[in-house]
Amino acid sequence: MRVLFAGSPDFAVPSLEAVHARLGVCGVLTCCSHPAGRGRAETCSAVAAASAALGLTVIEADSMGKAVRERIAALKPDILAVAAYGRIFRRNLLDLFPRGGINLHPSLLPRHRGPSPVPAAILAGDAETGVTVQRLALRFDTGDVLARAVTPLRGDETCGGLTDVLSRQGAALLADVLCRLGDGDVPGEPQDETKATYCRLIRKEDGLVDWTAPAEVIERSVRAYDPWPRAYTRYEGQTLLVLKARAVPGVEGTGEPGRVTGFSKGVGLFVQTGAGLLAVEALQLQTKKPLDARAFLNGNPRFVGSRLGGNP
Repeated sequence: MRVLFAGSPDFAVPSLEAVHARLGVCGVLTCCSHPAGRGRAETCSAVAAASAALGLTVIEADSMGKAVRERIAALKPDILAVAAYGRIFRRNLLDLFPRGGINLHPSLLPRHRGPSPVPAAILAGDAETGVTVQRLALRFDTGDVLARAVTPLRGDETCGGLTDVLSRQGAALLADVLCRLGDGDVPGEPQDETKATYCRLIRKEDGLVDWTAPAEVIERSVRAYDPWPRAYTRYEGQTLLVLKARAVPGVEGTGEPGRVTGFSKGVGLFVQTGAGLLAVEALQLQTKKPLDARAFLNGNPRFVGSRLGGNP
């Protein structure tokens, strides 16, 4: 069975490597190179770089025009395997694959359909998440489920760390499903539309901390927006990143939301929220280096008693 792999970011690289190791890949579809970094140098996708290292044929494309479809057809693929390609595939492309296509999604579908399922699971306070391999459908993330793998959540995961876990878990699952499809058909389970939830693309402004929210909600946002866009607030006219924080159980505190009420060694700087105290353990002022709470307070002795917040 000839597999064409489609993917772009770091998340997709373990899947590419696992599929190629077990079945071989006849070609790779990935997004085009784009300017990146301060120098705005042309940078290829993580999947393109990994494919080059494996000596694979790479097709870079941001849209599926006639020329791209002809290059794909020339590879004579049987099936399309997708992991975080970031585009909807239309019928004229899917028709190139006699065995159709399958997609790896980092959530337990139909929960958290959409482009940001990993931070969505953290923001929602889910007790578990996982990965799903589904048949590609013309509607995003609605195909029949071929396999799932569950990951329990402890409640301290960051988006970056959880994404790494799910990328490895998903790579094994995707390769396994492809091997089973190579041996014959794999029955699919239709998704229950009554249980479907949706998430949208994360924006930079989502990281702005709303201090009127409960402490546990702010803690989740700090973890969900790590490593991007980071949770941030304002302090004395500067952007202040909140790098690590946790809700203080059983303590309500007093004062207005955003007020820095105190410091405790080994715990952090206490900030009043809309419900409960948040212990901030690591911070970073704009253009400065990250600091733990003690070091930050040493450099900013007026921080306790100040009020955080406001728009950038």
